[in-house]
Amino acid sequence: MQSLHYKTIVISDVHLGSAGSKARELARFLKQNTCDLLILNGDIIDGWQLKRNGAWKRKHTRFFQRVLKMMDEYKTKVIYTRGNHDDFLDQVLPLKIGSLSIVRDYIYESLDKKYYVVHGDIFDSVTSQMKWIAKLGDIGYTFLLWINKMYNNYRVVRGLPYYSLSQKVKMKVKSAVSYISDYEEKLSELAKAKGCQGVICGHIHHPEIRIIDGIEYLNSGDWVESFSALVEDWDGTWSIVYYHESSIADTKKVVSEASYENMKAVS
Repeated sequence: MQSLHYKTIVISDVHLGSAGSKARELARFLKQNTCDLLILNGDIIDGWQLKRNGAWKRKHTRFFQRVLKMMDEYKTKVIYTRGNHDDFLDQVLPLKIGSLSIVRDYIYESLDKKYYVVHGDIFDSVTSQMKWIAKLGDIGYTFLLWINKMYNNYRVVRGLPYYSLSQKVKMKVKSAVSYISDYEEKLSELAKAKGCQGVICGHIHHPEIRIIDGIEYLNSGDWVESFSALVEDWDGTWSIVYYHESSIADTKKVVSEASYENMKAVS
């Protein structure tokens, strides 16, 4: 596989410490896809799961070792924004260690555009105001991911590709679809209020690139279901890339999907 070096890569919702986290796949992705700027846009570590019944594994540590190697070999600058599942970072914000900055939000200037970078839970009133309800929902989501894992084990035996059952269920619930639409519009409004021409977020595990009222809305998706990231080329063009499982032998490939123009066409 040919290595690619981007101007910027955005990763969010890795949920290290949870059973559904795909840390090994993400480390492989970052081995083949390097950058000058790496934005870790929230929920990288799942403090909620670690407090309950999660476990920190060697593969989770290896992900951070990969990031440190990028910082050393490619002089990669790393911006880590706090999400709702890694809200324990509130105790140290803001923090800067060498080329690593841990912040609540960030303004990224790229060529002739400014982007407001934020995890996105700022507009999730359930998460910010009624955390116990959010955690109850988190338990249900974890159970759905467990069912998804069992179902995909069956598909692997049959030689079938990975299927995100949890994503399909989510997109068939009208309230979830409505929430995503409201979420995208509100974050775009916030970016405009911040004097930015775009917003970069995560949180809802729904990768997307589209224009909303003149604002470029970019969502990096997640590394629990979508295996997705945002990448910026040197001309300022953004794309979504996916990391796909391609065989039982655990052979992987990176599929570059939907350039900015293509995503705009289907929005």
